Amino acid sequence: MDARLNVFDSPTTGKLLKHIIAANKVVSDSTLPIATQHLVTLRASQINGCGFCTDMHSKDAIAAGESSLRLNLVAAWREATVFSEEERAALELTEQGTRIADGAGGVTDQAWEDAAKHYDEDQLGALVSLIALINAFNRMNVIIKQPAGDYQPGQFG
Repeated sequence: MDARLNVFDSPTTGKLLKHIIAANKVVSDSTLPIATQHLVTLRASQINGCGFCTDMHSKDAIAAGESSLRLNLVAAWREATVFSEEERAALELTEQGTRIADGAGGVTDQAWEDAAKHYDEDQLGALVSLIALINAFNRMNVIIKQPAGDYQPGQFG
């Protein structure tokens, strides 16, 4: 199975991806906990049905020391006992920020307030940026039908 478009060979998408990857590096270098970053990118990718990103972010999380138990429970995080209150707040914000069209009014004040209890302003900025970035990656990969399964941890840098 091949993708509909090779985004790295296309002059326009190749340039765009360099900028998105650079923006993502700002987030990954932030004080937002790396475990939270992995959970957020995995959950948004699951919601969006992005096989490539689900593959990538689960493998990168494992390579960073995340447990398979927690990764297996991300899709059912509300019923799982393995996530901290901070992670739950980030996952809720991720879900609401990813499913904007599903909710009347977008992200609720309660979801924002819960996240703000656990993260400082800089971390909130990183969290919001990460949610936006992963949704951009997901949408691009779903549109071009980027195949999943062959990703190797750290493959992109």
